[in-house]
Amino acid sequence: MTQERDSAARTDPGGTARTRRIGPPGGGVAAARRRAVGWLVTLISIVTTVVVVILAVHIVFVAFDANTGNALVHRIGSWAGHLAWQFKDVFQPKNHKAEIAVNYGLAALVYLVVGRILVALVRRVR
Repeated sequence: MTQERDSAARTDPGGTARTRRIGPPGGGVAAARRRAVGWLVTLISIVTTVVVVILAVHIVFVAFDANTGNALVHRIGSWAGHLAWQFKDVFQPKNHKAEIAVNYGLAALVYLVVGRILVALVRRVR
C-alpha cells in the first residue's frame, strides 16, 4: 500500500479500496468557518433569549405588583426600560399594567423575530 501526502488508501473489510483525505487538523478553512458561524448563531440566540426573558420578567413583576424597593425588581425594571427603548409608549391604555404588558411584550416580540432573522442569515454563510 502506498501513502501519499494528501490521501491514504484503505481497504474495507469487504476488500474494496477507498481513499480518505488527510488534511490539516480541524478540517481547514471550511471547518473553521462552520465553527465560527456556529458560535455566532449560539451567541445571537443567547443574547436574544436573555433580552426576551428580562422583558418578560419585568412584565410579570409589574402584573403582580412586585416590591419596587427590592434590588432585583429594581434592576430588572431598569434593564427592561433600556431594552424597550422606542416601544415603551407605542400604546397608551389607561391601565398601567396593560400598558407595560403590551409595550414591553411588543419589544420582546420584535427582539425575538429580529434574533431569529439574524440567526437564519448567519446560517446561510455556511
